[in-house]
Amino acid sequence: MALDTWLIYLVAVIGLSLAPGPNGLLALTHGVMYGHKKTLFTITGGVLGFVVVIGLAMFGIGALLLASTDLLLLFKWLGGLYLIWLGIRIWRSPAMELQPIAKAQAVSGCSLFRQGALAAITNPKVLLFFGAFLPQFIDPKLSLVSQFMVMAATFAVVEFVVEYFIANVATKIRPWLARSGKRFNQCCGGLFTLIGASLPLYNN
Repeated sequence: MALDTWLIYLVAVIGLSLAPGPNGLLALTHGVMYGHKKTLFTITGGVLGFVVVIGLAMFGIGALLLASTDLLLLFKWLGGLYLIWLGIRIWRSPAMELQPIAKAQAVSGCSLFRQGALAAITNPKVLLFFGAFLPQFIDPKLSLVSQFMVMAATFAVVEFVVEYFIANVATKIRPWLARSGKRFNQCCGGLFTLIGASLPLYNN
């Protein structure tokens, strides 16, 4: 992957990790309930789940590309339209309603790990998103395996850092999201719309 493409991918992944989603909300909730150290199990499970979904999306796309490289162009434009639609949805969505959390009971690290992994793997919207997002950065002339390693590792590191930060300052973030969650959603939605509109043009 070329450095300029990777840098654009990095910025897009940071925006994706900051956007409201089930794993971020889970990290936020577990951070309040169990503390940031124990929430590391939740975050690790979610990150590994995302790596699995990235692999499914990338190698599924790669199999289609063996039939016709022209399909990549189609994927990019359809993916761009999907990202624009998703951005509009996020822009218009209300702030997350974060209800007061009852006192937590003891829970094992394995249980938290499983919750994080399942939140990433069992959400069909995650696979759909990566199916739209990843083609913007795939170069059919390069090894798909090496591109997967770079893209998955980049996403895993960014997602881990962002979710750990969320868990670490969870008690402070919850009231802020209650006050400013709508504006936060608009910023994230605007970023997705910009990505969806610009990336297909950039890569072509």
